[in-house]
Amino acid sequence: MRLLLICAGGMSTSMLIRKLEKHAEEIGIENFVCEAHGVTSFEEMYKDWDVTLYAPQIANKADYLKSIAPVGYPIGKIEPADYAIGNAQKIFKQIDTLLNKEKENE
Repeated sequence: MRLLLICAGGMSTSMLIRKLEKHAEEIGIENFVCEAHGVTSFEEMYKDWDVTLYAPQIANKADYLKSIAPVGYPIGKIEPADYAIGNAQKIFKQIDTLLNKEKENE
């Protein structure tokens, strides 16, 4: 699974990546790749990723991000509380929900 995180600065997101990688290993997800990039990189990058989540502090960019991705592309906002504490378990549930919605649209 390839997860693209879109954020503003990257510091708190890099901590989240470490928690997500650890959780992926614990639950047996092989080939998990996760990177964080800024909003301006999204248009050129999203096609190479299975799912995109954006940080709550850039929620004001949601319409912009969704306007770039095609209909059905799995993209969503990480809930502020989950982002703040790095709740990898809940974030993976969100990823599963987004990916299942994409499959339903195929």
